[in-house]
Amino acid sequence: MIEANTKQIKTEWNDWYAVYTRHQHEKAVAQSFSRNGFEVFLPLYSVVRQWKDRTKQLSLPLFPCYVFFRGGLERRVSILSTPGIHSIVTIAGQPASIASAEIEAIRTAVNSSLRVEPHPFLRCGDRVRLRSGPLAGVEGILLRKKNIYRLILSTTLLERSVAVEVDANCVERVADAVAAAPLLVNGVDVFARDGAAG
Repeated sequence: MIEANTKQIKTEWNDWYAVYTRHQHEKAVAQSFSRNGFEVFLPLYSVVRQWKDRTKQLSLPLFPCYVFFRGGLERRVSILSTPGIHSIVTIAGQPASIASAEIEAIRTAVNSSLRVEPHPFLRCGDRVRLRSGPLAGVEGILLRKKNIYRLILSTTLLERSVAVEVDANCVERVADAVAAAPLLVNGVDVFARDGAAG
């Protein structure tokens, strides 16, 4: 019994969680968490905003009103008393862990030199893996927008996604993905080249 509890504590320490914050309090919450010894992940993207009198480049959260942190649930009171926090994201009243693979995919995209931006959450579509480049090995959903291919990376728990521009020639369909209709570009199936199944 004690061993099981120890394993649960170790698992909780390694798991990622999310807090729901007040609007525009993400950076302050992340800084507070960091000062208090939490491993924090607040993915940001750059955007240029134009006003009548000026243009400014801003760094905005990819997931507005959410901050990710690893472990530390035994300090729940401290977490919830942090200024700017509404709640810990839960399922059935229990803190909901986020798959490390989802966090690492988003971290890899943010740390690359590629353009990353928020995107509406997608649950279906062609699941692909990047074969090469700065995102090699990262899996997501392939989407085409105005002749530009984007890889959609999602956090299922939050039902939020981000999009990162990719080269369609560097993707391969994930083998265990559900079969979907061919992805046609100018009448040609993107996945039919090089002998891949279409």
